[in-house]
Amino acid sequence: MNTMPLLYSRLSDSELLEKLIGVRQAQKLYRGSLGAMFTSSHHGDVLPEKCVVARELVKRWLDEELKRDCVLNSPEAVRDCLRIHFAGREYESFVAMFLDAQHRLIATQELFSGTLTQTSVYPREVVKAALRENAAAVIFSHNHPSGVAEPSQSDQLLTTALKQALALVDVRVLDHFIVAGASTLSFAERGLI
Repeated sequence: MNTMPLLYSRLSDSELLEKLIGVRQAQKLYRGSLGAMFTSSHHGDVLPEKCVVARELVKRWLDEELKRDCVLNSPEAVRDCLRIHFAGREYESFVAMFLDAQHRLIATQELFSGTLTQTSVYPREVVKAALRENAAAVIFSHNHPSGVAEPSQSDQLLTTALKQALALVDVRVLDHFIVAGASTLSFAERGLI
């Protein structure tokens, strides 16, 4: 039995970070939260490359998990993947997760990016991207840098318009997530899709 994961699970955040980037670097950058360590520059310091690499590896591992199995069987993996994707993002962006007929992940693409408070999304471009990926279904997501994971009326209208446009080419919209920091809101869970 491999006891290595158990050993690491008992370490504190700072002890784990010391193992990843070294004691001096960890003491210099760690301020009681790991969130900032993997998202952007921290207190004017550039993040160590190992932190950026660690974040990318976790993101890729979650993508592999979603490609192997139906995303509907792994809703937490979808949420985790989206949280990692949007972590530290100071501008709004719109992402599509394209799925095959068994609802396994084909690809995740950031289709549009905007400002602190809005992103322009063009249904025609979304349909083109879905057809390019030969997707049978799609999950949308966008972030709210404000930290509030509540859908606006324009978010709901956009989701309805995208659902209608994609229905014309037999692509199902399974969900739309809003990510605000560690919070996520699912339109499907709220009955908005």
